[in-house]
Amino acid sequence: MSMIRDLRAAVRPSQRKSNTPYNSYDATRDPSASSAVVDCAVYRDGRRLTEATGLTPREAILRVREEGGFAWIGLHEPTEEEFAGIAREFGLHPLAVEDAVHAHQRPKLERYDDTLFTVFKTIHYVEHAELTATSEVVETGEVMCFTGRDFVITVRHGGQGSLRALRHRLQEDPELLAKGPSAVLHSIADHVVDGYIAVAASVQDDIDEVEIDVFSTPSKGGSRGSDAGRIYQLKREVLEFKRAVSPLLRPMQLLSERPMRLIDPDIQKYFRDVADHLARVHEEVIGFDELLNSILQANLAQATVTQNEDMRKITSWAAIIAVPTMICGVYGMNFKHMPELKWTYGYPMVLALIGAVCFSIHRTLKRNGWL
Repeated sequence: MSMIRDLRAAVRPSQRKSNTPYNSYDATRDPSASSAVVDCAVYRDGRRLTEATGLTPREAILRVREEGGFAWIGLHEPTEEEFAGIAREFGLHPLAVEDAVHAHQRPKLERYDDTLFTVFKTIHYVEHAELTATSEVVETGEVMCFTGRDFVITVRHGGQGSLRALRHRLQEDPELLAKGPSAVLHSIADHVVDGYIAVAASVQDDIDEVEIDVFSTPSKGGSRGSDAGRIYQLKREVLEFKRAVSPLLRPMQLLSERPMRLIDPDIQKYFRDVADHLARVHEEVIGFDELLNSILQANLAQATVTQNEDMRKITSWAAIIAVPTMICGVYGMNFKHMPELKWTYGYPMVLALIGAVCFSIHRTLKRNGWL
């Protein structure tokens, strides 16, 4: 542990002064000052100690180390200065601290000595009255979790993915919460994956809507040009969804299959259920991507067919117009000796000939489906 603290001191020399970073959580600070700490509680035998309400993270971990139990500290978008004191007090690795502060990390599971660092991507479905080429379908956030023997530190980024309701549900199940920090880690993983399942169902509805629109008969004068933009936008949102789900598969497999000192054996069984649900969501997301590819190709094929039909119609009318153009062009050359030039019925005969030929060409093209 001393080596880790020496390394952390070398990486962040500015944190050596004891009077700078940790004062944000000092008991003497102004209560009205803003803080990244959303909740800080001590749990023993699966129950929250009500008399420990209002403790600072330092006071919470000191009480845990003296009396037992574990501390659960929740933070929302802490700054580097705000998180530095907690990191020092709990012995968190500088690399994990940097990831937790700056966010924008891919889902992963890392072990630093006696601490597990887990990153989850939260997904929120954005409600919209109508899917357009610029509609935002999913919104992402992040939840980082530091799990130790006697503490859990959750760091949340983004406006979605609040853990307040999850904390309350866990407090209503003392038997599960008595398993310690690993029970909290499982509940967070289960909460995140359940969110994936709900979002997948909503995205499926959007894909069904686009699919119906693409393969339905367009109204007279309608255009399929906007469908490609909607499909592409939905495909981009599904890709964002995929980036949250796919990297999490390996961490969940490790938590459910590999024995770990920080994970209670009874809780590890529950991770298998989470891994199974995650695998199902991953298969659905892969299916969404492939289905959208097929829909996009079908839309482009339909656009090509429509263009070909338009070109055939234009070509057909050009062929019909070519007949009177040719005949009138011949008689407009002003030669002195031309057939039927002085015949009384020459003019109406030429008009009748033009009409007959044009009618014959139109009927032939109509029969062949060009018009």
